[in-house]
Amino acid sequence: MNVDQTQFRKAILDPGRDVPPGLVDPEGRPAGKRFDVYRNNVIVSLSNALGEAFPVIRKLLGDNNFSILAGHFVRAHPPASPLIATYGDALPGFLEGFEPVRSLGYLPDIARLELALRKSYHAADAAPIDSARLQELSPDRLMETRFALAPALRLVRSDWPIVAIWRFNAEDGPKPEMGPETALVTRPEFDPILTALSPAGHGFLAELAQGRTFGAALETATEQDPDFDLTPALAALVSGGAITALHEE
Repeated sequence: MNVDQTQFRKAILDPGRDVPPGLVDPEGRPAGKRFDVYRNNVIVSLSNALGEAFPVIRKLLGDNNFSILAGHFVRAHPPASPLIATYGDALPGFLEGFEPVRSLGYLPDIARLELALRKSYHAADAAPIDSARLQELSPDRLMETRFALAPALRLVRSDWPIVAIWRFNAEDGPKPEMGPETALVTRPEFDPILTALSPAGHGFLAELAQGRTFGAALETATEQDPDFDLTPALAALVSGGAITALHEE
């Protein structure tokens, strides 16, 4: 008897389901215990993959609590692709609705940050411009210039100090101080790097990423914060190799 693949997939992820009809062991008996072992191995493997993809989430929750969370997530969101390296895209949204972690308001944004780091790592390569080209532009020309940004660039805006929380847990950084942060992810070489930006810094880079001119992006940032300091955001783009072309009006 052939095994229905839909029933098989559902049974793998739901321990309450019976062994699919037609699934037998080498002696021809219903594969009860063997299937239970296989089912457990699948859940454990996917949970481990999730832990490797979100190490700071795992550290924040602790191994036991993360294992419980991962079990719920795996059953609610089975892999849609055979590429395990891409598994877990739905975790930030899942965390927002998972009642046991509702008090940890920063957790979904930390997951978004870890997801952004992974996506940046796997993004296409792009050669950065020579930084001297920026210095050659007069202020008036710069204001009318649009920036093409590298595919590896990511922005994660948060009402929480997500970069500081990530560094505290991943790199033994200083204890986070409360306040909103945007994480800028760039990839100058092989590995992504993180830069913390202010809300106005996020506004500036988000406008550039949407194709607005430098002047329009700067105007947006200064409307958010009249004392906006352009230097850190622009320096992060240059040092992160994130500017791939300049288009003057």
